[in-house]
Amino acid sequence: MSIYVGNLSYTAKEEDLEQVFGEYGKVKRITLPADRETGRPRGFAFVEMEDDAAEDKAIEALDGSEWMSRELKVNKAKPREPRDRSSGGWS
Repeated sequence: MSIYVGNLSYTAKEEDLEQVFGEYGKVKRITLPADRETGRPRGFAFVEMEDDAAEDKAIEALDGSEWMSRELKVNKAKPREPRDRSSGGWS
């Protein structure tokens, strides 16, 4: 399972997140999405940790905490829902 990290500072880097989440266990992977058109960070990330216990500790400790002058929103990531292609004007 992944952790969703929202309300991130746009200056946050993968290394920053690895340092913060590394305090709660081994970080396996960090995904820091960027806007397709501008290449700028989108203000959220996904963090995968080695085990569920570490994820739970990180979520409990970091949700609502202030980091880089922002109040973080940290919770279990929800599976991505399939998009309905018929309603977007795409054929």
